[in-house]
Amino acid sequence: MGAAYGTAIIVALAIIAGCSLLLSLAFTGAALAYARRRGLFDQPGKRRSHKQPTPRGGGIGIVAATLLAGVMAWCLLDRSLSWTRPAAVAAAVLAVAVIGWRDDHDPLPVVPRLLVHAGSALLVGLAALAAWAARDPALWWILLPLVAVLVGFINAHNFMDGIDGILGQQGLFVMLGLGALAAWHGDTGIAALAFATAAGCLGFLAFNWPPAKIFMGDVGSGALGLTIGAVAAFVVQRDPAMIWACAILPSAFLVDSGLTLARRMLAGQRWYAPHRQHLYQWLVRVNWSHARADVAYMIWNLAVVAPLAWLAARQPVHGVWYFVVAYASAVVIWFVGKRACLVNARRFALHENA
Repeated sequence: MGAAYGTAIIVALAIIAGCSLLLSLAFTGAALAYARRRGLFDQPGKRRSHKQPTPRGGGIGIVAATLLAGVMAWCLLDRSLSWTRPAAVAAAVLAVAVIGWRDDHDPLPVVPRLLVHAGSALLVGLAALAAWAARDPALWWILLPLVAVLVGFINAHNFMDGIDGILGQQGLFVMLGLGALAAWHGDTGIAALAFATAAGCLGFLAFNWPPAKIFMGDVGSGALGLTIGAVAAFVVQRDPAMIWACAILPSAFLVDSGLTLARRMLAGQRWYAPHRQHLYQWLVRVNWSHARADVAYMIWNLAVVAPLAWLAARQPVHGVWYFVVAYASAVVIWFVGKRACLVNARRFALHENA
Protein backbone atom coordinates (compact mmCIF):
# COMPACT_ATOMS: atom_id res chain seq x y z
CA MET A 1 0.00 0.00 0.00
CA GLY A 2 2.81 2.37 0.93
CA ALA A 3 4.76 1.69 -2.28
CA ALA A 4 1.64 2.11 -4.40
CA TYR A 5 0.84 5.41 -2.68
CA GLY A 6 4.42 6.62 -3.19
CA THR A 7 4.26 5.74 -6.87
CA ALA A 8 0.94 7.55 -7.24
CA ILE A 9 2.43 10.68 -5.65
CA ILE A 10 5.44 10.59 -7.99
CA VAL A 11 3.15 10.21 -11.00
CA ALA A 12 0.97 13.08 -9.77
CA LEU A 13 3.99 15.35 -9.28
CA ALA A 14 5.28 14.44 -12.74
CA ILE A 15 1.90 15.27 -14.31
CA ILE A 16 1.79 18.59 -12.45
CA ALA A 17 5.30 19.45 -13.63
CA GLY A 18 4.37 18.53 -17.21
CA CYS A 19 1.27 20.74 -17.11
CA SER A 20 3.34 23.58 -15.65
CA LEU A 21 5.90 23.24 -18.42
CA LEU A 22 3.20 23.46 -21.08
CA LEU A 23 1.59 26.47 -19.38
CA SER A 24 4.93 28.24 -19.18
CA LEU A 25 5.75 27.56 -22.83
CA ALA A 26 2.33 28.79 -23.93
CA PHE A 27 2.27 31.95 -21.79
CA THR A 28 5.88 32.86 -22.54
CA GLY A 29 5.23 32.46 -26.26
CA ALA A 30 2.14 34.64 -25.95
CA ALA A 31 4.14 37.23 -23.99
CA LEU A 32 6.75 37.30 -26.76
CA ALA A 33 4.10 38.02 -29.41
CA TYR A 34 2.47 40.64 -27.15
CA ALA A 35 5.76 42.40 -26.41
CA ARG A 36 6.63 42.60 -30.11
CA ARG A 37 3.19 43.98 -30.91
CA ARG A 38 3.25 46.56 -28.10
CA GLY A 39 6.91 47.49 -28.56
CA LEU A 40 7.96 46.36 -25.05
CA PHE A 41 11.71 46.11 -25.59
CA ASP A 42 14.70 46.48 -23.29
CA GLN A 43 17.13 48.69 -25.16
CA PRO A 44 20.92 48.23 -24.94
CA GLY A 45 22.81 50.77 -22.85
CA LYS A 46 25.82 51.41 -20.66
CA ARG A 47 24.05 49.91 -17.63
CA ARG A 48 22.79 46.83 -19.45
CA SER A 49 24.52 43.62 -20.49
CA HIS A 50 22.77 42.96 -23.81
CA LYS A 51 23.54 44.40 -27.22
CA GLN A 52 20.23 43.96 -29.07
CA PRO A 53 16.74 45.32 -28.30
CA THR A 54 14.96 42.40 -26.61
CA PRO A 55 11.29 41.92 -25.66
CA ARG A 56 10.49 41.74 -21.95
CA GLY A 57 7.69 40.28 -19.85
CA GLY A 58 8.29 36.56 -20.47
CA GLY A 59 8.22 35.83 -16.74
CA ILE A 60 4.44 35.72 -16.95
CA GLY A 61 4.93 32.12 -18.06
CA ILE A 62 6.48 31.26 -14.68
CA VAL A 63 3.70 33.10 -12.86
CA ALA A 64 1.05 31.18 -14.81
CA ALA A 65 2.71 27.86 -14.01
CA THR A 66 2.95 28.76 -10.32
CA LEU A 67 -0.64 29.95 -9.93
CA LEU A 68 -2.59 27.78 -12.37
CA ALA A 69 -0.75 24.52 -11.73
CA GLY A 70 1.28 24.89 -8.54
CA VAL A 71 -1.25 26.48 -6.19
CA MET A 72 -4.11 24.34 -7.51
CA ALA A 73 -2.03 21.17 -7.07
CA TRP A 74 -1.10 22.28 -3.54
CA CYS A 75 -4.81 22.48 -2.68
CA LEU A 76 -5.64 19.13 -4.27
CA LEU A 77 -2.77 17.19 -2.71
CA ASP A 78 -3.16 18.59 0.81
CA ARG A 79 -6.77 17.94 1.74
CA SER A 80 -6.23 19.03 5.37
CA LEU A 81 -5.14 22.47 4.20
CA SER A 82 -7.22 25.54 4.96
CA TRP A 83 -8.04 27.38 1.73
CA THR A 84 -6.82 30.64 3.25
CA ARG A 85 -3.13 29.69 3.05
CA PRO A 86 -2.89 28.94 -0.69
CA ALA A 87 -5.28 31.85 -1.35
CA ALA A 88 -2.96 34.21 0.53
CA VAL A 89 0.11 32.97 -1.35
CA ALA A 90 -1.69 33.17 -4.71
CA ALA A 91 -2.90 36.71 -3.99
CA ALA A 92 0.58 37.80 -2.89
CA VAL A 93 2.35 36.33 -5.93
CA LEU A 94 -0.30 37.79 -8.24
CA ALA A 95 0.04 41.25 -6.65
CA VAL A 96 3.82 41.27 -7.12
CA ALA A 97 3.40 40.04 -10.69
CA VAL A 98 0.80 42.70 -11.51
CA ILE A 99 2.90 45.59 -10.15
CA GLY A 100 5.86 44.14 -12.07
CA TRP A 101 3.78 43.89 -15.26
CA ARG A 102 2.76 47.51 -14.80
CA ASP A 103 6.39 48.48 -14.30
CA ASP A 104 7.39 46.59 -17.45
CA HIS A 105 5.01 48.80 -19.43
CA ASP A 106 5.86 52.10 -17.76
CA PRO A 107 8.49 52.36 -14.99
CA LEU A 108 7.01 53.12 -11.56
CA PRO A 109 8.56 54.97 -8.59
CA VAL A 110 10.23 52.86 -5.93
CA VAL A 111 7.72 53.59 -3.13
CA PRO A 112 4.55 52.06 -4.67
CA ARG A 113 6.50 48.97 -5.71
CA LEU A 114 7.92 48.50 -2.20
CA LEU A 115 4.47 48.98 -0.65
CA VAL A 116 3.05 46.20 -2.81
CA HIS A 117 6.07 44.02 -2.04
CA ALA A 118 5.66 44.62 1.71
CA GLY A 119 1.92 43.91 1.62
CA SER A 120 2.45 40.73 -0.36
CA ALA A 121 5.22 39.59 1.98
CA LEU A 122 2.91 40.25 4.93
CA LEU A 123 0.23 38.02 3.39
CA VAL A 124 2.71 35.17 2.91
CA GLY A 125 4.12 35.70 6.40
CA LEU A 126 0.67 35.50 7.99
CA ALA A 127 -0.11 32.33 6.03
CA ALA A 128 3.18 30.68 6.99
CA LEU A 129 2.97 31.57 10.69
CA ALA A 130 -0.73 30.84 11.21
CA ALA A 131 -0.22 27.21 12.22
CA TRP A 132 2.69 28.00 14.55
CA ALA A 133 1.00 30.95 16.21
CA ALA A 134 -2.16 28.93 16.82
CA ARG A 135 -0.07 26.68 19.08
CA ASP A 136 2.10 29.42 20.57
CA PRO A 137 1.03 33.06 20.10
CA ALA A 138 4.47 34.20 21.24
CA LEU A 139 5.83 33.10 17.86
CA TRP A 140 4.17 36.08 16.17
CA TRP A 141 7.41 37.99 16.82
CA ILE A 142 8.84 36.12 13.81
CA LEU A 143 6.43 37.92 11.47
CA LEU A 144 8.38 41.16 11.10
CA PRO A 145 11.77 39.59 10.26
CA LEU A 146 10.04 37.11 7.94
CA VAL A 147 8.35 39.96 6.04
CA ALA A 148 11.72 41.71 5.74
CA VAL A 149 13.32 38.52 4.39
CA LEU A 150 10.54 38.01 1.85
CA VAL A 151 10.81 41.62 0.62
CA GLY A 152 14.54 41.00 0.34
CA PHE A 153 13.92 37.87 -1.75
CA ILE A 154 11.63 39.78 -4.12
CA ASN A 155 14.17 42.51 -4.76
CA ALA A 156 17.29 40.32 -4.71
CA HIS A 157 15.92 38.18 -7.54
CA ASN A 158 14.85 41.29 -9.40
CA PHE A 159 18.40 42.67 -9.11
CA MET A 160 19.93 39.40 -10.31
CA ASP A 161 17.93 39.29 -13.53
CA GLY A 162 20.60 40.97 -15.65
CA ILE A 163 21.87 38.48 -18.24
CA ASP A 164 20.27 35.80 -20.38
CA GLY A 165 19.28 32.65 -18.54
CA ILE A 166 20.71 33.32 -15.09
CA LEU A 167 17.53 33.89 -13.08
CA GLY A 168 15.59 31.17 -14.88
CA GLN A 169 18.25 28.56 -14.14
CA GLN A 170 18.58 29.75 -10.53
CA GLY A 171 14.83 29.43 -10.04
CA LEU A 172 14.94 25.94 -11.55
CA PHE A 173 17.79 24.86 -9.24
CA VAL A 174 16.41 26.33 -6.01
CA MET A 175 12.84 25.16 -6.59
CA LEU A 176 13.97 21.62 -7.36
CA GLY A 177 15.94 21.65 -4.12
CA LEU A 178 13.06 23.03 -2.05
CA GLY A 179 10.64 20.61 -3.70
CA ALA A 180 12.92 17.70 -2.80
CA LEU A 181 13.07 18.85 0.83
CA ALA A 182 9.28 19.19 0.98
CA ALA A 183 8.70 15.77 -0.61
CA TRP A 184 11.25 14.18 1.73
CA HIS A 185 9.23 15.41 4.71
CA GLY A 186 5.95 14.23 3.21
CA ASP A 187 4.59 17.68 2.33
CA THR A 188 3.44 16.81 -1.18
CA GLY A 189 1.36 19.99 -1.58
CA ILE A 190 4.34 22.30 -1.11
CA ALA A 191 6.48 19.93 -3.20
CA ALA A 192 3.94 20.27 -6.03
CA LEU A 193 4.07 24.07 -5.76
CA ALA A 194 7.88 24.01 -5.90
CA PHE A 195 8.10 21.55 -8.80
CA ALA A 196 5.43 23.45 -10.74
CA THR A 197 7.45 26.66 -10.41
CA ALA A 198 10.63 24.80 -11.38
CA ALA A 199 8.91 23.50 -14.51
CA GLY A 200 7.72 27.04 -15.21
CA CYS A 201 11.33 28.22 -15.07
CA LEU A 202 12.34 25.44 -17.47
CA GLY A 203 9.66 26.48 -19.96
CA PHE A 204 10.79 30.10 -19.72
CA LEU A 205 14.42 29.07 -20.26
CA ALA A 206 13.44 27.64 -23.65
CA PHE A 207 12.97 31.29 -24.69
CA ASN A 208 15.56 32.93 -22.43
CA TRP A 209 18.66 30.76 -22.77
CA PRO A 210 21.44 32.71 -24.53
CA PRO A 211 20.83 34.32 -26.90
CA ALA A 212 17.53 35.27 -25.27
CA LYS A 213 14.40 35.77 -27.37
CA ILE A 214 12.66 37.46 -24.42
CA PHE A 215 13.59 38.70 -20.94
CA MET A 216 11.77 37.78 -17.75
CA GLY A 217 10.87 41.35 -16.80
CA ASP A 218 9.68 42.53 -13.39
CA VAL A 219 6.45 40.56 -13.86
CA GLY A 220 8.44 37.37 -13.34
CA SER A 221 11.53 38.23 -11.32
CA GLY A 222 9.76 39.63 -8.26
CA ALA A 223 7.05 36.96 -8.28
CA LEU A 224 9.66 34.22 -8.58
CA GLY A 225 11.64 35.67 -5.67
CA LEU A 226 8.52 35.77 -3.49
CA THR A 227 7.56 32.22 -4.45
CA ILE A 228 11.02 30.94 -3.53
CA GLY A 229 10.80 32.69 -0.16
CA ALA A 230 7.26 31.44 0.44
CA VAL A 231 8.07 27.81 -0.34
CA ALA A 232 11.15 27.97 1.91
CA ALA A 233 9.03 29.45 4.71
CA PHE A 234 6.48 26.62 4.45
CA VAL A 235 9.22 23.97 4.40
CA VAL A 236 10.70 25.47 7.57
CA GLN A 237 7.25 25.78 9.12
CA ARG A 238 6.83 22.03 8.61
CA ASP A 239 10.30 21.26 10.02
CA PRO A 240 12.24 24.14 11.63
CA ALA A 241 15.47 22.13 11.37
CA MET A 242 15.34 22.67 7.59
CA ILE A 243 16.05 26.39 7.95
CA TRP A 244 19.74 25.92 7.20
CA ALA A 245 19.22 23.80 4.09
CA CYS A 246 16.59 26.25 2.79
CA ALA A 247 18.91 29.19 3.43
CA ILE A 248 21.84 27.52 1.65
CA LEU A 249 20.02 26.80 -1.62
CA PRO A 250 19.71 30.47 -2.79
CA SER A 251 23.08 31.49 -1.31
CA ALA A 252 24.83 32.28 -4.62
CA PHE A 253 22.23 34.90 -5.51
CA LEU A 254 21.82 36.28 -2.00
CA VAL A 255 25.56 36.83 -1.59
CA ASP A 256 26.00 38.44 -5.01
CA SER A 257 23.00 40.73 -4.62
CA GLY A 258 23.65 41.48 -0.93
CA LEU A 259 27.32 42.39 -1.26
CA THR A 260 26.72 44.40 -4.42
CA LEU A 261 23.89 46.32 -2.74
CA ALA A 262 26.00 46.97 0.37
CA ARG A 263 28.90 48.21 -1.72
CA ARG A 264 26.67 50.56 -3.71
CA MET A 265 25.05 51.98 -0.58
CA LEU A 266 28.42 52.53 1.10
CA ALA A 267 29.55 54.36 -2.04
CA GLY A 268 26.53 56.67 -1.79
CA GLN A 269 24.94 55.32 -4.99
CA ARG A 270 21.21 54.82 -5.52
CA TRP A 271 20.80 51.14 -4.65
CA TYR A 272 17.69 50.72 -6.82
CA ALA A 273 19.12 52.30 -9.98
CA PRO A 274 20.12 50.07 -12.95
CA HIS A 275 23.80 49.09 -12.94
CA ARG A 276 26.29 46.43 -13.99
CA GLN A 277 28.14 45.78 -10.73
CA HIS A 278 27.02 42.26 -9.80
CA LEU A 279 29.69 39.61 -10.19
CA TYR A 280 27.87 37.93 -13.07
CA GLN A 281 27.65 41.29 -14.85
CA TRP A 282 31.36 41.91 -14.33
CA LEU A 283 32.10 38.52 -15.90
CA VAL A 284 30.21 39.62 -19.00
CA ARG A 285 31.98 42.99 -18.95
CA VAL A 286 35.35 41.21 -19.21
CA ASN A 287 34.14 39.33 -22.30
CA TRP A 288 32.60 36.20 -20.82
CA SER A 289 29.55 35.12 -22.79
CA HIS A 290 26.19 35.04 -21.02
CA ALA A 291 26.13 31.25 -21.37
CA ARG A 292 29.61 30.91 -19.83
CA ALA A 293 28.61 33.04 -16.83
CA ASP A 294 25.41 30.99 -16.42
CA VAL A 295 27.36 27.73 -16.51
CA ALA A 296 29.82 29.06 -13.91
CA TYR A 297 26.98 29.85 -11.50
CA MET A 298 25.34 26.49 -12.12
CA ILE A 299 28.61 24.62 -11.53
CA TRP A 300 28.92 26.43 -8.21
CA ASN A 301 25.35 25.50 -7.30
CA LEU A 302 25.80 21.84 -8.21
CA ALA A 303 29.32 21.37 -6.84
CA VAL A 304 29.10 23.41 -3.63
CA VAL A 305 25.59 24.58 -2.78
CA ALA A 306 23.68 21.35 -3.44
CA PRO A 307 26.01 19.08 -1.38
CA LEU A 308 26.06 21.54 1.54
CA ALA A 309 22.25 21.86 1.48
CA TRP A 310 21.94 18.07 1.39
CA LEU A 311 24.31 17.71 4.35
CA ALA A 312 22.40 20.39 6.27
CA ALA A 313 19.15 18.52 5.66
CA ARG A 314 20.59 15.14 6.65
CA GLN A 315 22.51 16.48 9.65
CA PRO A 316 20.43 19.42 10.91
CA VAL A 317 22.30 19.54 14.21
CA HIS A 318 25.33 20.70 12.21
CA GLY A 319 23.27 22.74 9.73
CA VAL A 320 24.50 26.11 10.94
CA TRP A 321 28.09 25.13 10.14
CA TYR A 322 27.20 24.06 6.61
CA PHE A 323 25.38 27.38 6.29
CA VAL A 324 28.51 29.26 7.41
CA VAL A 325 30.68 27.32 4.96
CA ALA A 326 28.28 28.01 2.07
CA TYR A 327 28.07 31.74 2.67
CA ALA A 328 31.71 32.24 3.65
CA SER A 329 32.94 30.45 0.53
CA ALA A 330 30.49 32.44 -1.65
CA VAL A 331 31.76 35.69 -0.11
CA VAL A 332 35.37 34.71 -0.83
CA ILE A 333 34.49 33.80 -4.43
CA TRP A 334 32.66 37.11 -4.83
CA PHE A 335 35.62 39.20 -3.69
CA VAL A 336 38.18 37.13 -5.62
CA GLY A 337 36.00 37.16 -8.75
CA LYS A 338 35.37 40.90 -8.58
CA ARG A 339 39.10 41.53 -8.06
CA ALA A 340 40.02 39.37 -11.06
CA CYS A 341 37.42 41.12 -13.22
CA LEU A 342 38.75 44.56 -12.26
CA VAL A 343 42.32 43.50 -13.10
CA ASN A 344 41.20 42.17 -16.48
CA ALA A 345 39.15 45.30 -17.16
CA ARG A 346 42.23 47.46 -16.56
CA ARG A 347 44.25 45.26 -18.91
CA PHE A 348 41.60 45.62 -21.61
CA ALA A 349 41.64 49.39 -21.15
CA LEU A 350 45.43 49.53 -21.41
CA HIS A 351 45.36 47.34 -24.50
CA GLU A 352 42.75 49.55 -26.18
CA ASN A 353 44.78 52.69 -25.41
CA ALA A 354 48.08 51.19 -26.57
